[in-house]
Amino acid sequence: MFGIPGKQAVTMTPKAAAQIARLMAKDGHAGLRIGVKKGGCAGMEYTMEYVDAPDANDEVVEQDGARILIAPMAQMFLFGTEIDYEVSLLESGFKFNNPNVAEACGCGESISFKEAPGT
Repeated sequence: MFGIPGKQAVTMTPKAAAQIARLMAKDGHAGLRIGVKKGGCAGMEYTMEYVDAPDANDEVVEQDGARILIAPMAQMFLFGTEIDYEVSLLESGFKFNNPNVAEACGCGESISFKEAPGT
């Protein structure tokens, strides 16, 4: 919907693609849908859910056996995002390196986006 021909809406690091492919294969899901919703102390939060089939308006990104589906309302907020998967001594999880984020709260789970020019 908001894509540039020949350029994927989001990219995945090899670690993220491997983890998403592993999660898809575990329960036979068709992919992982990512989106955004209102909430958190900075105003917006990322959402992630397993899906068994893409919706007609989902943006589908496939890489190294992993499939991400981007919910229609989130496409303009996520364009250009790199998804990584990090493992540390205390936690592991997906990290969104999103150039559209203006600020994030201290917990790192709540974000606000830059306003589009002219708004």
